Amino acid sequence: MSVRRVMGIETEYGITVPGQPWADPVQTSGLVVSRYAREHGLRATHGAWDYSDEQPLHDARGFSMPRDEADPTQLTDEEQPGLANVVLTNGARLYVDHAHPEYSSPEVMTPHDAVVHDRAGELVMREAVELLSTRPPGVTLYKNNTDGKGASYGTHENYLLDRATPFARVVRDLTPFFVARQVVIGAGRVGLGRESEGAGYQICSRADFFEAEVGLETTFRRPIINTRDEPHADPDRYRRLHVIIGDANLADVANLLKMGSTSLVLALVEADAVRGRLALRDPLRALREVSHDPTCTALVELADGRRMTAVQLLWAYRELIGEHLGRHGSDEATDEVLAHLDRVLTLLESDPMSAAKDLDWVAKLSILQGYRDRDGLAWGDPRLQAVDIQYSDIRPAKGVFARLEAAGRITRLTTPEEVEAAVTTPPADTRAWLRGRLVRDHAPDVISASWDSVVLRVPRGVARISMPEPTALGRDATAAALAHDTVTEVVEALGA
Repeated sequence: MSVRRVMGIETEYGITVPGQPWADPVQTSGLVVSRYAREHGLRATHGAWDYSDEQPLHDARGFSMPRDEADPTQLTDEEQPGLANVVLTNGARLYVDHAHPEYSSPEVMTPHDAVVHDRAGELVMREAVELLSTRPPGVTLYKNNTDGKGASYGTHENYLLDRATPFARVVRDLTPFFVARQVVIGAGRVGLGRESEGAGYQICSRADFFEAEVGLETTFRRPIINTRDEPHADPDRYRRLHVIIGDANLADVANLLKMGSTSLVLALVEADAVRGRLALRDPLRALREVSHDPTCTALVELADGRRMTAVQLLWAYRELIGEHLGRHGSDEATDEVLAHLDRVLTLLESDPMSAAKDLDWVAKLSILQGYRDRDGLAWGDPRLQAVDIQYSDIRPAKGVFARLEAAGRITRLTTPEEVEAAVTTPPADTRAWLRGRLVRDHAPDVISASWDSVVLRVPRGVARISMPEPTALGRDATAAALAHDTVTEVVEALGA
């Protein structure tokens, strides 16, 4: 049993134009992508992404939604002409998703690498902001998930799991975990309700925006379990779990635990080790009850009548993980995740505020409570909402989180050097290596790319390199082919 599996993070960034609340967010997001691409000599134009293998209307429950019944936001297999879209040299995708610039990390194999490449996305966005600042008013980007006024945008996780795992089991045994894990991975938010119409503070910035337990949608009627069946890999072997119920994390520990603990619970689900024993009576109600209680003492009702806190639910999953590891063994990456998980759950159980160095929602709450104590501010005070937003400002001199981390008040698990390297260097152990290196070394000949393909211009026409296995075509497997000078030689060496 291990945390190792193919995984990645997609982050839509909040965007504003200083002094221009009327600015078109779609056009402004396009400026972010195109300006960064132009600075690095990358193609960010119509046709840069290969949509041929995308199937966003396939449902994991065994059917497909008719195209004429789908909301336009669900048709992610159709390019929106004029919107910037670029594949980066690290294998990531930078593009405009609806009204936000999005950084989709390359595929990685460990939670630590997921955190590194997610942070690399922060550096990409930070550079774009700096480039645009030379022509006022510039733009400001926030690594968050809601503007506090009713708009919510996503941070999505992706995990590949065994196709043989029944999807009904995934829904049954993963739902309670998603409800409970908020206390670890929440980013915190001032305000209760979608439009912050209620005064207060909650753990998860996205909890109030979810309306269904299971469903295909991602931007409306948001479900706890998303059913999109679009593996971007061999469909006979893999299912891609597209997780939309999560917050954008800035703290390394929270981000590591988000990816690592979810991967471990997925291993339990694949092994049928949970067996419905932690099912909730009303998951949507429990979702809000947990999020609205920063004391972490709220009790949620299980289907069998038991009542547990979110922390107790996570300890129950942790016990099952321990039993499974006792039979199957562990590895270094898994041990790292479990050490932090045990420590953080212990802190939350004793005093949630003691986890301020590790968890975003607690770090933010500690800052906000300081203002409340000093100035006597009520939770409905707009100054607190402003601090909430400023927490996630990606500019080092402006972002509250950035200043906390610079002051040593946040636990850091990654180094600046490895994050900086990840801006341009793809993961060596997945197909992202080949994608990124082809973009770096043969950019003029790359017609388009996607997660599972690269389309190249060759003298005889067009060559499409198919990459259905995410763990293939890494650095070692492609070293000889990529050593060739011409794209024709590379294609021949790869056997495409």
